[in-house]
Amino acid sequence: MEIAALITWLVTAVGGIVMLGIWISRGGNRPPRSSKFPPGLIFGHFALAAIGLVLWIIYVAADNEALAWAAFVVLLPVALLGFGMLARWLPTYRSSAVVAAADTAGSAPGVPAERHFPVAVVAGHGLFAVTTVVLVLLTALGVGGS
Repeated sequence: MEIAALITWLVTAVGGIVMLGIWISRGGNRPPRSSKFPPGLIFGHFALAAIGLVLWIIYVAADNEALAWAAFVVLLPVALLGFGMLARWLPTYRSSAVVAAADTAGSAPGVPAERHFPVAVVAGHGLFAVTTVVLVLLTALGVGGS
C-alpha cells in the first residue's frame, strides 16, 4: 500500500506542478496581482507537500513507522491549504465576468492567474490528493501491511 500511496502522491505532485507553472507564468506572483491566491498560500502548500513527499520516500526506503506518521501529519495542513485554495478558485472559475474578460493568448488585466487552470487538472489533483491522504493514513495504521 505504501507504493500505491507513493504513486498517487507523485501523480498529485505532477498536477500541482502544472498548476504552479500556470499560476507563475500567468503573473500570479507579479504586481499588479489579481490572483485570489496569496503567494504564501501557494508556496506553503507546495513546500509542505514536497517535505511530506520526501518523508514518504524515506519511509518507503527505511520502513520506519514514525516516518509514515510524520508524513501523514505533514499532509494534514497540506490538505487544509488545498481546500482553502479550492474554495478561492471555485468562484473565480464560475465567474462569467472573468470568463468574458479572459484572454486566451495571455493574461488580461484583472484576470486572476488561477482562472487559467484546466478543470481536469484541478479535479485530478484533488482526487489524487484525497486518495493519497487515505492511503498514507491506512499505511501508517498498518492496514494491508506485510
